[in-house]
Amino acid sequence: MINIILPINKGQRLSDIYTIETNTILCKTLTGLGATYSEIKAERHSIIIELNQPPIVGKCKDPKHKKDNLFGVMQKVTVDDVIAYLEDTIANGKLIKILCTPESFYKVKQAFEYLELNMYTMCFMLLDECHKLVKDNDYREDITLPIDDFFHFDGKAMVSATPIIPSDLRFEEQNFILVEVKPDYDYTKAMNIVHTNNVLEALKVTLPQIQQVQEEPRSICFFINSTDMILQLMNKLNIIEDSVVFCSAKSVDKLKRSGFNRAYDNWNDKHKKPYMFFTSRFYSALDIELDEKPDVAFVTEPYFAEYTMIDPCTDAVQAIGRFRGGVSTIHHIVNTNESYPVRTKSGIVEYLKASREAYMTIKRIYDCTTSLETRNAFKAALDILPFNKMLKNGKIDYFAIDNYMDEALVKSSYNNIDLLMSLYGKTSHFRAEISDSLFYPLGDKERLTLENKNTSIKESRKKLVEILESLKNDMDSPIVQTHIRELRRLDPFIVEAYETVGKEVIEINNYSPKKIKEAMILKRYREKTTGVEFVQLLKNSFQVGKCYTLKYIKAELVRLYKMLDISPKDTVTAQTIREFFQVEEL
Repeated sequence: MINIILPINKGQRLSDIYTIETNTILCKTLTGLGATYSEIKAERHSIIIELNQPPIVGKCKDPKHKKDNLFGVMQKVTVDDVIAYLEDTIANGKLIKILCTPESFYKVKQAFEYLELNMYTMCFMLLDECHKLVKDNDYREDITLPIDDFFHFDGKAMVSATPIIPSDLRFEEQNFILVEVKPDYDYTKAMNIVHTNNVLEALKVTLPQIQQVQEEPRSICFFINSTDMILQLMNKLNIIEDSVVFCSAKSVDKLKRSGFNRAYDNWNDKHKKPYMFFTSRFYSALDIELDEKPDVAFVTEPYFAEYTMIDPCTDAVQAIGRFRGGVSTIHHIVNTNESYPVRTKSGIVEYLKASREAYMTIKRIYDCTTSLETRNAFKAALDILPFNKMLKNGKIDYFAIDNYMDEALVKSSYNNIDLLMSLYGKTSHFRAEISDSLFYPLGDKERLTLENKNTSIKESRKKLVEILESLKNDMDSPIVQTHIRELRRLDPFIVEAYETVGKEVIEINNYSPKKIKEAMILKRYREKTTGVEFVQLLKNSFQVGKCYTLKYIKAELVRLYKMLDISPKDTVTAQTIREFFQVEEL
C-alpha cells in the first residue's frame, strides 16, 4: 500500500491541509483533528459510520452542527424515519449527512432502495475510527456489516488516529493508499506505569499520590473495561458516593440491579463527579469537554478480567484523545500474567495457515461424504475447528483474522512488564516510564486461586496456609492485616485454625476439618485450664493435702468450667481429674 506523508503544524486542523479523498485510509495520528467534522462540512452527500452511539448523540446535539442537517441512525430509529429524512432533505435541496452505527446501516440501505436512490454513486462513505473494525470484531459480530457495501461506493475512505491496516484483499484490489498526518512538533505525553501484583492495594497507594500533586482538586478519570471490577474498586476504595460510571446500556442496567444508580450510557458533563469511570465504549470518537484537565488512570488486572488489557498503540491513545481540553497526568496501574503465551507475528501467521489447512482437509472429506450420519459427524468437527471463527457466511473474514492477530500480540505483551514496556515503545504517543513497583504477599493471582471454584477445598486451603505462613513475621503491619481480613473473608475456618493451632498441626491432621476442629478445641481447653484464672479458682476450691470425693471433684470442676466457658465442660473423666490432682484408688 502506498504511504503518503501529510505534514501538519501545531494549531492546524485537518481541513486546513487536506480534503478526504476516495480510496484512502487516513491515519490522522492526532485525535480531535477534525476528520469527521471536515466530512460533515464537506459539500457532498455523506454517510458516516460511527462504531458507537455516544459520538452520534454528541455530534447531533452539538450546537456547531445545528445547520448541518445531521441525522443519527441508531437502535430506535426506523427505516420510515430515514425515508422521511431523505425525502425532506432532497425536497429542500440540502446535503444528506447521515451518522449511523454499523448495526443500523441496513435501515439506511433500505431507505435508499425504497426511494430508488443509488447511495453508492450519490454519497461519500466515511468509516470513522476504523481501528475498531479490528479491535471489536471478536465480540461485535455485526460491526463489519457495512464493509461489503463500503467497497461498492464510488467515494469512500476510512479514518482513525490509530488505524490497523486491514488484510482484506479488496483494499489492494481497489488501490487504496495510506495518508499519514505527521505533526512537525512533539506531541508525546508522559505515562507513569505502576507495576503491581495487587491492583486494589496499588490503587490505595497511587490514588493519594495523584491527589497530592494536584494544586487544586480535579477529577480523576479511570478507564476500566469491567463494570464488575469498577463496582468492586469503588466499594473497596470507599469512593462510591463520589463516583459515576459511563458504560453501555446493558452495563447501566447491571449496575442499577447491584444498587448503583449513577451509571449512564452517554456522556454528559452534568453527571460529573470527582471519580469518573469509563468502559471501552468510551475509548474512541466521543468528545469529552471539561473545564479542567483531569488525571487519567488505566487499570489492568488480567487475572480478574482479561479484557481489562489495553493496547498502548490504540486504546490508550484513543482514550486520552477523548479529553479535548487535554489531561494533567496519565497513569497505568497494571498487573501482568506470566501464564499468557508469548507469540510472534510470524508464529501466528503460521498457526492461522495450519488452522486453515486443517479446516480445508475436513471440509473436503465433508463435501465428498454421501452418508447423512457421516456428514453430520464431519460438520460437527468443522464447527469446532479454530478456523471456523475466521469465516463469515462461508467466506474468509479478514477482519476476524486481523482481530485474532492483534489480540494475540497484545495479550503476549502482558506476559511480563518488559514486553509491555516494549509495546509502549512502539507508539509515538507516550514516554512511558515505570514510576513504581508495588508487590504484596497476597496478589491478584493468589486471590484468584483461592476463589477458583474448580479448585478443591483442600488445595485452596493449602495455598491459603502457605500465604498465612509467609505473612507471619509481619502480622503487625497494616497491609498484612488487610490481607488477613481478605483471607478471612475467603475462608474464615482455616484462618481461625491457623491462628489457633498453626501450620504444623493443620498439616499433621491432613487438612481434615473434623480433626482440625478437635485440635482447636483441645488447644483452647489446655490454654484455659493452665491459665492463671483457672489455677486460682482451683486453689480456692481445693486445699492441698485434703481429701475430696470423686463426686465433689467432678461437680466442682464442671462448675468452674462453666464459669470460664471452657470446653469440654459437661463431661469430667478420670483422665480429666488426673490433669489437676494426684489420684489414689481406695
